[in-house]
Amino acid sequence: MIDLRLLREDPDRVRASQRARGEDVALVDALLSADERRRSSGVRFDELRSEQKSLGKLIPKATPEERAELLQRAEQLKTDVKAAEAAQNEADDETKRLVLQLGNLVHPDVPVGGEEDFVVLETHGTIRDFGAEGFEPKDHLELGEALGAIDVERGAKVSGSRFYYLTGVGALLELALVNAAIAQATEAGFTPMLTPALVRPRAMEGTGFLGQAAENVYHLEKDDYYLVGTSEVPLAAYHMDEILDADKLPLRYAGFSPCFRREAGTYGKDTRGIFRVHQFDKVEMFSYVAPEDAENEHKRLLEWEKQWLTGLELPFQVIDVASGDLGASASRKFDCEAWIPTQGKYRELTSASNCDGFQARRLSVRMRDGKKVQPLATLNGTLCAVPRTIVAILENHQLADGSVRVPEVLRPYLGGRELLEPVAK
Repeated sequence: MIDLRLLREDPDRVRASQRARGEDVALVDALLSADERRRSSGVRFDELRSEQKSLGKLIPKATPEERAELLQRAEQLKTDVKAAEAAQNEADDETKRLVLQLGNLVHPDVPVGGEEDFVVLETHGTIRDFGAEGFEPKDHLELGEALGAIDVERGAKVSGSRFYYLTGVGALLELALVNAAIAQATEAGFTPMLTPALVRPRAMEGTGFLGQAAENVYHLEKDDYYLVGTSEVPLAAYHMDEILDADKLPLRYAGFSPCFRREAGTYGKDTRGIFRVHQFDKVEMFSYVAPEDAENEHKRLLEWEKQWLTGLELPFQVIDVASGDLGASASRKFDCEAWIPTQGKYRELTSASNCDGFQARRLSVRMRDGKKVQPLATLNGTLCAVPRTIVAILENHQLADGSVRVPEVLRPYLGGRELLEPVAK
């Protein structure tokens, strides 16, 4: 959540952020009103309680004539204190409800607009000219089926649409990707983590995934647990309700987990193959840093993602995501999009988001620097979303005979294998 003091001191900045996100600007004024009621009712409650305590000390010392009047006043105060407390609680609840609906403040350098209004910051690698090589590229599903690596038909038979099996070299390729990603993250100083896939409501809400993203979240109503769409959720909640020493920061974790997403509203988009699915595995980087180091950490996360995609020998571009496509928690987000030959365009493979103090406030994660205790900053960056990475590898590294060249960085994790070759039917 945002800092309510900032809201009171500079409401126009919050209104501008809401407007840039394409969200309800009236929410800002409703929150200001609720916060004012919360503070004024708190003052009223404190005043009445103070008078009540003072009166309690006077009654034993009062004369019989004075005592009757004081007791009458005490009875009225009892009623007034109860009413003031109820008003304070109501205003406090309303403030909390409204502040949880407000997105993070958009960074001033973020391009304003919707999904297509991003700005390309960098382009890396060379897009292959398959025509010059003398063959038409196959898509990842055709390649994967020929390699004995992907089985979407049986995935649909067992679990429904947008589920799949990775088989044979497909399963080995996932394990190679995960191990290589964890190795890179560990070398960079991240602590490897295997995280829970089920979390309590506070963890999901605190990370910011029960607002505009709620339609894509799986909820187990009987148990009141949520299936995570990313290990960002359990990693953000890992230090929930804790105060961390400033000299221990940054804390960096690399989480591996299954991820579950409804992908509501996306039917008809990317329905072929394994690009957009309901369940997948992912390696996610997560950082806890001092607020003043958040922007530099954001750049570091992006550099690690670029290192990863460069090692996989994929052509990609880096974009500055537009304000209306940020998601509630991010103040700024950089995406790395790999070129997908059969789609003829770049598609998102990794994201790096700066959430500054937004998640930390919601989850009560703070830092102590001397005597000062304050919220810290959290950031997250996808290192390897497995299915999409497999899509990019198969399509970009395919050869004319249907085999696929293995990037050198993955070969040690595939027993030195240089090629993935079609299996005999």
